[in-house]
Parts: sequence; C-alpha cells; structure tokens
Amino acid sequence: MSNDPSVAETSKQLKAVVLLSGGLDSSTVLAIAREQGYETYALSVSYGQRHVAELVAAECVARRLQAREHRVMEVNLANVGGSALTDHSIAVPESNTVSTAAGIPITYVPARNTLFLSLALGWAEVLGATDLFIGVNAVDYSGYPDCRPEFIRAFEALARLATRAGVEGASFRVHAPLIDASKADIIRRGTALGVDFAETVSCYQADTQGRACGRCDSCHLRSAGFAAAGLPDPTRYR
Repeated sequence: MSNDPSVAETSKQLKAVVLLSGGLDSSTVLAIAREQGYETYALSVSYGQRHVAELVAAECVARRLQAREHRVMEVNLANVGGSALTDHSIAVPESNTVSTAAGIPITYVPARNTLFLSLALGWAEVLGATDLFIGVNAVDYSGYPDCRPEFIRAFEALARLATRAGVEGASFRVHAPLIDASKADIIRRGTALGVDFAETVSCYQADTQGRACGRCDSCHLRSAGFAAAGLPDPTRYR
C-alpha cells in the first residue's frame, strides 16, 4: 500500500451534484456522471410544475442508478408565473409535429435553470464538491436561453465569484454532456448505460400516474427520438 499522499488523494471518489428532473435527458446525465466515476448526489426541484409526476420518476431513477443521495428542494415558481408549465391559466401548446416556430416557447420557465443550478451549487459547496451536472440541450430546445453553452460558461464564472469555496480557490465546473446531442443519440447513450426510460416522465402535462398526453412538443420530441434511435418507445400514454 502506497504512503504517497498524492496517491491517497486521487483514490478518493469525487462527488458531483446532478440535477435530476425525472425526464429522459437528466436521467441519462445521471448515468453519465456515474459512468465517469463520480459519487452522485441527485437534486430534484418541486417548483410548482403541472407535471409533478416527474418527481416520482426522479426518485425511481435515482434509486435505480444508485445515487448516493436524492433530495427534493422546493421553489414555488408558480408565484413568478409566465410559463405554461407553472401557470394553469396558460395552455400547454399541442401540435401534430415538433414546433419549429421562432422565438422563445411559452413552456420556457423564467430563470428556472439559473435557480436550479444555484441550489445545486449551494449543496455542492456543503458537500465539498466542485462538479455540477445538468441535462440542458441546445438542439431540441434552442429557444430556451438557459440551455445555451454561453449560459453554462457564465454560471461557472458566477460560481467562482459567489461562493466561499470559489474565493478560496476552488474551480467549479458545470457539466452539460448532452448540450449538442440529438434526442436519438441521448436515448442510445442512456440505454447503453442502463437507464430504464419506462421510469422517466417527459410530458409537459403528464397525469398523476405519470402517463403522457402524446400531444405536447415534449411528447413529440421524445417519440421522434425513439423512432430515430431505432428503439421501442416505452412511454406510457393515457
């Protein structure tokens, strides 16, 4: 057994906080973090979303992928409003094809990823972790400003400035391994890493049992992704 302190240090498993919504992308990211050797701490957020069934899915996914701990934190973004996902007076858009309209979709939730990463950053600092994982994707959701590489880089800079750990020299990294991936590629990778997509919930208006509507943009993107990947779609529809 080596007495070299550098060997002992490198043998310690690194910790990472992984934002886990319970959807297809974030579940794959949790599997990726685990594959990369991190001890994973999964963080889900109850933010007043109408598809609250995703939190039950997140619990199942965290258990299956052996997260060291899974926490659910609360931020009531329904009080902010402005999104079809938090304001029940705004209808969730439904279509027969994936939306390609210009502009930011009404399903955008103001400041959501900024708040989620802030919660993850706080927990990471307490855990002594400097790695955060998030399942943002700029391919399918290019209309969301907080899913862009520029946002990820800006948050890393914020983390260095806004934390005691950062001021003392820690370098936080926000991992977004799916940011340039197609939905089909995400599904293939998740499948290879043991993600059970039957447990995940992607639908913007899933019922209390987690069954999908099959009509919203998220459902169409998910269905098209499985078709493009050449894999059966395990989604439960109501």
